[in-house]
Amino acid sequence: MTAFLSSQLDFILFFYGLAFILLGATCWTVARSQGGGEAWAMLGGFGFAHGIGEWLDLTALIVGDTPAFAVTRVALMASSFFLLLDFARLKGIRQGLVLPGRWVYVPLALLVVLVGFATDVVGAGIAARYAIGLVSAVSASLVLARQARIMAGGAKAFLFSAAAGFGVYAVAAGIIVPAGPFWPSTIINHGAFFALTGMPIQLVRGLLAFWISLSIWASWGQRLASEVGSSRYTAFVRQHFIWTFVVMGATLVCGWALTEHLGGVYRDNVQREGRSDLDLLASGLAGETATVDGAVMALAESPSMLPLLTSGNRHDDEIGRSMLKLHIEAAGASSGYILDSSGAAVASSNPSDAGPGAPDYRSSPWFAKSMTGAPDYRFVFNRDRGAVAYQASRPIRADDGTIVGVAVLIKSLEKFAADVRHFDRPYFLIDPDGVVAMSNNPGAVHRTLWPLTEAKRTELSLRFGTLNGRPMLERDIIDATWTKVDGERNYVARRFADHSDWSLVVLKPTRELFATRFLGIVITLLVTIMALIYLLGRGRWVHDQIQLESRLKLQELAQSLGVKATTDPLTGLHNRLKLGSTLNDEILRVHRYKTPLSLVLFDIDNFKKVNDSYGHPIGDQVLIQLSRFVPNLIRSTDLLARWGGEEFLILAPGSDAAMAFQLAEKLRDAIASLEFPQVKSVTCSFGIAQYAPGETAAELIARADAALYRAKIEGRTRATLAPQPVLEAPGLASVA
Repeated sequence: MTAFLSSQLDFILFFYGLAFILLGATCWTVARSQGGGEAWAMLGGFGFAHGIGEWLDLTALIVGDTPAFAVTRVALMASSFFLLLDFARLKGIRQGLVLPGRWVYVPLALLVVLVGFATDVVGAGIAARYAIGLVSAVSASLVLARQARIMAGGAKAFLFSAAAGFGVYAVAAGIIVPAGPFWPSTIINHGAFFALTGMPIQLVRGLLAFWISLSIWASWGQRLASEVGSSRYTAFVRQHFIWTFVVMGATLVCGWALTEHLGGVYRDNVQREGRSDLDLLASGLAGETATVDGAVMALAESPSMLPLLTSGNRHDDEIGRSMLKLHIEAAGASSGYILDSSGAAVASSNPSDAGPGAPDYRSSPWFAKSMTGAPDYRFVFNRDRGAVAYQASRPIRADDGTIVGVAVLIKSLEKFAADVRHFDRPYFLIDPDGVVAMSNNPGAVHRTLWPLTEAKRTELSLRFGTLNGRPMLERDIIDATWTKVDGERNYVARRFADHSDWSLVVLKPTRELFATRFLGIVITLLVTIMALIYLLGRGRWVHDQIQLESRLKLQELAQSLGVKATTDPLTGLHNRLKLGSTLNDEILRVHRYKTPLSLVLFDIDNFKKVNDSYGHPIGDQVLIQLSRFVPNLIRSTDLLARWGGEEFLILAPGSDAAMAFQLAEKLRDAIASLEFPQVKSVTCSFGIAQYAPGETAAELIARADAALYRAKIEGRTRATLAPQPVLEAPGLASVA
């Protein structure tokens, strides 16, 4: 499972980015539909910026990375965290917390830049996650939890779910970071998490973003359903949420299957190409060694060899040496020699092999093997020249079968190395311990392919010189496998050279594999976008249809006696009867959910003069025009009623005294600038009171009326806020 998830990093990064893009789209939709829009827009900006950043990581995985591109991605990640932090800051201020301004982001940004200069781009990214990502995610979790406390029903549960998601995300994104040069990133990092769980942290973050976005969407849907007040719409919201989850899940699963299929086709092609490349290299190497094998066999069986080893005749010696030279040239060998049974060279292409100080080959394993009657073939590394050669030795037999000497030919493989230097795949010729002796990548020579013990490395250093760098692979390979080479996933194919324990290894980088799988990712993205457009459009259409039906039903109800009983016949507004029942309900809601409730009582200044000067019909037209104008300036959840004569009352659930006072000031200015036929203009005075737990509905209205009276005696055309009473026990009473 671990290896499988590691091979799916491209699709995981795509899913990671898509989940955050979905979060951004959800939050922007919420921002357009309810109060606190700026904060939700910031959260949406975080989702979009972070999602794009993950897709840039995917791009780097597919096409490669550069220092400038890495800096760009770190800057985008840090910016996205600032947007998340600003969401928490704006929400906290709206909830009454005293928080600093945006200037606080400057020292945080400078900290990230300084760490980047002191270390590297990776260090800057880690600092951004510690200093900004962790703080912003924890802050977002806290403000969402605070908001959820004042909500009700399913909306409350889903918003708590989103808060919990951000809490877990704070750990996943702000604590589990890439391995870096300073603590605690040295021990708590992506690699440690993957080793512990077998799961890439990017997958966890993507699942968290998906969880958060669905939770926010569900909470918003519950609020819409509550506002619409339709059981049919409530059922639709529930089904729509389930279908969205199912469709998104099915799209991603099918997209992954398509991506995996395309990747599988490419993997099959890569494996065929790897085998073909090995065949080509092995064929070329066999062509170099086969001539040596044939020549050393012919040399050992040549009639001229026995006299050279036994007679001591000068003429026989010259013929034997000539025959050795001829076979060296025929095989394209670089050197050769004839050894007697004691290991001394009786003929050699190298003069230093004969006479005093000549090498003693008796202890050589290939000499001992040939003296037993078996041929020996091996690759040897010339440390002085830094080159690989092929050596073949065969026994020389007397007429009675007795072994009297050994024929040896050595051929340099420099020509083979030159021929395959421009081979379009990285290849290695390695010794039995995995040391690279030949490669078309000069930087790989004298590196080990897999880990060795320190004792073994010391032993091999005597043969090859200093071994370079760390091992390329995590473990030995036998045949072919998909594994990481120097941290990058490759297809690695290995084949032993003919009658040798040395082997050829070919690498096929998988960057092209990611490019092939990218087609499946693009198709998945397009299908996801179309599915979301349909689902969101369907949800909006149903919402509008139900609202239209609700309006039609309200019009029908307005014609019934029940509606007439609660409607003012002149203005069409609610009357005292309706207001009384609604006010009692809202007071019960205040006690249940601890939300604020305020009243705004206002009347037209000097309205008697309007009636006296222009007549009652004109006065009635003023009341009608005012009753049609004011609803455009208040919330849909506020209730406007005609209290009596020229007096109106606004019931504002969820608004405290400050918010209600602000509403009154807005209405005062707007009404003063409104033009009325014949009368030209009128002004209004306002009295505002916030419900205090324990007072009755009548007491609340009385306080608002007293505030209105003060506004009148203080000069009219003003808004006055009633002081809050101190009451000990809650009580409820009906409006008389």
